[in-house]
Amino acid sequence: MKTVVHKSDTRGNANHGWLHSRHTFSFAGYYDPQRMNFGVLRVLNDDIVAGGMGFGAHPHDNMEIISIPLEGDLEHQDSMGNKTVIRNGDIQVMSAGTGITHSEYNKNADKEVKFLQIWMFPNKGNVEPRYDQITLNLEDRHNKLQQILSPTPEDEGVWVHQNAWFHLGKLDEGFSTEYQIKGSGNGVYAFILNGDISINDQKLNSRDGFGIWETDKFTISANSNAEILLMEVPMA
Repeated sequence: MKTVVHKSDTRGNANHGWLHSRHTFSFAGYYDPQRMNFGVLRVLNDDIVAGGMGFGAHPHDNMEIISIPLEGDLEHQDSMGNKTVIRNGDIQVMSAGTGITHSEYNKNADKEVKFLQIWMFPNKGNVEPRYDQITLNLEDRHNKLQQILSPTPEDEGVWVHQNAWFHLGKLDEGFSTEYQIKGSGNGVYAFILNGDISINDQKLNSRDGFGIWETDKFTISANSNAEILLMEVPMA
């Protein structure tokens, strides 16, 4: 078993006034050669956007992009003709493939929007660009690991061009469960949304990250009421 710990205060910190972003992995002006990625997981940005502000139209290609809203309303528009709003409880996915352009704005002028943006390298290049979003049942993650992403359209959650599975859990203090690795050669990057959690013997706190690989399973224990995001991805 191999592990890596990224404490919350070691993340990259970019404050542009309208945008405050914490980068788990190297991104934009934050560069750390030891923190380029975790397997195919390339970007984990923890973003806060001021009221009425946002990211103007910009391009992407050959990347799987997942957005998870935590608070507020994020308005999305893209070159595929989609114009939508995503909120807490929604999951958004884009396969950038041969190329897309999109923008993201805080729909509300009077409050912040907070969301995670996650990028993964795909397992095939130059696919046809694709957009999807779904609304989840928040009760399905209470003392459970709710699957929100998988490699197949028929499975629970959104799907991506990658042998990856994501889960969200909202756990009561004292709750414990085991996670079984689904894909051969995969690892899991855990991100603590809030609260205190132990993975095996490693104690973690709000906004800490923890990678674990070369194992078949591990134990998650809530040391307080807590929320966790698990991202299982290929390590090669």
